[in-house]
Amino acid sequence: MFSLHIDTAKTWRGGQNQAMQTVLGLRRLDHRALLVTHPEGELFRRMSEGPDLIPLAPNTEIDLNAAWRLTRVLKQYSPTVIQAHDSNAVAMGALALSILSPMPRPSLVSTWRLGNPLARNSFSRWKYSQVDHFIAISAAIRHRLETDGISASRISVVHEGVDVERIERLEPGHVHAAFYLPTHSPIVGNVGALTPQKNHHDLIEAAALVVRDVPDARFVILGEGELREALEQQIHRKHLERHVMLGGFRTDALAMIKGFDIFALSSTHEGLCTSLIDAMAASKPAVATAVDGVPEVLVDGETGFLVAPHDPHALAEKLVKLLKDQALRARMGAAALARARTTFTVDRMVEETLDVYRRLAV
Repeated sequence: MFSLHIDTAKTWRGGQNQAMQTVLGLRRLDHRALLVTHPEGELFRRMSEGPDLIPLAPNTEIDLNAAWRLTRVLKQYSPTVIQAHDSNAVAMGALALSILSPMPRPSLVSTWRLGNPLARNSFSRWKYSQVDHFIAISAAIRHRLETDGISASRISVVHEGVDVERIERLEPGHVHAAFYLPTHSPIVGNVGALTPQKNHHDLIEAAALVVRDVPDARFVILGEGELREALEQQIHRKHLERHVMLGGFRTDALAMIKGFDIFALSSTHEGLCTSLIDAMAASKPAVATAVDGVPEVLVDGETGFLVAPHDPHALAEKLVKLLKDQALRARMGAAALARARTTFTVDRMVEETLDVYRRLAV
């Protein structure tokens, strides 16, 4: 099976990590996997020492020049499947395939990670009509696609996966030293772009409540985004400068997660959340909002706690419960790792992705 993967993002988020893990996982199984990605992106940088890497990304959703360049790639390599890992990748792939017609064409697969409805404009309706199959990263996302009129026969659920064994072997990051925190202070951590979706405002509100009961607690939020200034202002208003750290984008985020005591997630929507799965593989209990695919990851009362979105008081209450009970943290952390090993590995994700490819080839 020869697949071509397209990811057009310049940034590094969960989707780019999953595209990388899919490509590397396929290669480990001796399936050729070609990656087309943004020449200035973090994904390109991380994959730059490997084979079959093509720097190409559209400037806009409808970029005919990029589509023409992609047709040359398709003619040169003749993949059997194109997997588009984001919306602009679907557009570029669909346009390229329409230019190639009536030549024999590879199947077009779209990975769908967001709970947002499909756009209703005419171009979006056209490009998604060109998709042969959708891979939804959770049952919640499958339901969203079905609500938008995509036939159930065109959708498969493939939960995302992480390299659990690698995370287990990883040495914990020195979080206290990195952010000049008191040596024995417990760390509540989060990894996510500073965007409205991640709703860090509620996490900071919860932090203000937590430190009343656990004054030594510290919160470390890793990621960058357009809300940094607003979050900094909120931290200042709440007098939390000593307790909440905005750590920025870090390439050692996985090691930092291993240095956390608890993982916290305050998002308003999440297709699945690979950072939460990373935390599970790092044996960390979590408190997370019960949105979209998150309840498919975290087992409430077993690997952590689920709380309603937009409820910082509930988030704070469960964080305090874990901060005050080391044995509970250890028990839930062990259960989280066990669940990651059985349910959320890259190998399982890749095998299920290959099953989709094989069904399309019949």
